[in-house]
Amino acid sequence: MTIEDSRYEAVSSRDARFDGVFFFAVSTTGIYCRPSCPAITPKRQNVRFYRTAAAAQGAGFRACRRCRPDAVPGSAEWNARADVVGRAMRLIGDGVVDREGVAGLAGRLGYSARQVQRQLNAELGAGPIALARAQRGHTARVLLQTTTLQVTEIAFAAGFASVRQFNDTIREIYAATPSELRSARPGRGSRFGPVGRVGSAGGGAAGVPLRLAYRGPYASVEVFDYLAARAITGIEEVVGERGSRVYRRTLRLPGGPGVAEVDEQPGRGSPRPKAGGGWLECRLHLVCLRDLTTAGQRMRRLFDLDADPCAVAERLGTDPILAPLIAARPGLRAPGTADPHELAVRAVLGRRELGDALVAAYGERLTEPSGGLTHLFPRVEDLAEAEPSELRTLSAALADGSVVLDPGADRDEAERQLLALPGIGPRTAGYIRMRALGDPDVLPAGEATVGDTEAWRPWRSYAMHHLWARARDS
Repeated sequence: MTIEDSRYEAVSSRDARFDGVFFFAVSTTGIYCRPSCPAITPKRQNVRFYRTAAAAQGAGFRACRRCRPDAVPGSAEWNARADVVGRAMRLIGDGVVDREGVAGLAGRLGYSARQVQRQLNAELGAGPIALARAQRGHTARVLLQTTTLQVTEIAFAAGFASVRQFNDTIREIYAATPSELRSARPGRGSRFGPVGRVGSAGGGAAGVPLRLAYRGPYASVEVFDYLAARAITGIEEVVGERGSRVYRRTLRLPGGPGVAEVDEQPGRGSPRPKAGGGWLECRLHLVCLRDLTTAGQRMRRLFDLDADPCAVAERLGTDPILAPLIAARPGLRAPGTADPHELAVRAVLGRRELGDALVAAYGERLTEPSGGLTHLFPRVEDLAEAEPSELRTLSAALADGSVVLDPGADRDEAERQLLALPGIGPRTAGYIRMRALGDPDVLPAGEATVGDTEAWRPWRSYAMHHLWARARDS
């Protein structure tokens, strides 16, 4: 059986585990879909397969209005891969192409713009501009269908350079004008009022609503427990009763500060047993709406929403020690971070109360508090006099670029850079690599483990989270 035959089987069974892993297009309709699309399965000879939505759009297909293929989780492959394509995809998701152009993306990767263009086109069927454009189109659709913002505001918030470019892209991707797309939103009437700004989260404004999609099961209670146990006063809070909590935090974004809120109770996807998946409801309160895509991606990384829990369970479930843990906590994730620099600083500090004190002493106050959120986490540039000395050394290295922890960083090189700093040992470096860089295959030094840890690859980070969860519950 060929790869395409296997993909067609996934389409025939409407298997949501493959949503975001690939897309299929139908030559007779000119539409592309996610594998779990509920429409009648097309004939095999009429189906084309694409690695990315951008590639399908580049081939002239428009997005299905029924399954909304632009709203799928990202492929777990981009988190697992350490090569230039995986690193590029993480950076494009963070909005680097919109902010810095292709030259900025290439510079961060250490390649020429032509090399990056060639590698992405060869493997994904789309270059960095097309990939970023597809992402902008998705952001625009979300804003059109969930807010009452004016079309001009939406165009620039989504990252388009002009209203004309915005209109042309929407017509090409969705075969509709922005007004037609807005009128076709679910329920027709908008559920949301004016877009909220920082400081308004406790008031009447709803903020920009997002559905953060995931595939397979999601152990939201355990993830919220993990984040609640580590929440730093002033920048994070978890409010409500267990099972229906809201995680809230401040964000330092390129255009200004923001506040994100994520509900613990997941929304459910299709009721079909094979489909699985769902979403976490998120609201973003932003000073600069151009930060919407970046903020959304950072929350996705924090909650590890692009993971493939089925692949993790398939590999780790063969271990007799891990198998009952996986059965007890299906969909347990490996939380990442909304800010790699922040995570690295917190890892060096170790104890939460030290983080509380650091924020109180060096954090930037919000112009207007939002509930229990009062500060942004300190910039590394502002920690030149902070204690302990290891923290000052790390902060200086992050500030001058001696250590690089952005989403597209070379993970091996970043770990070597960290270990070269005085006071940072293998355990701390491994923890930073796991959470700040989102590496799914980290076994922190000094951890007591059982079984054949080599057999856990490439999901050793998830194995550790299962072992840590067992230790917390024992």
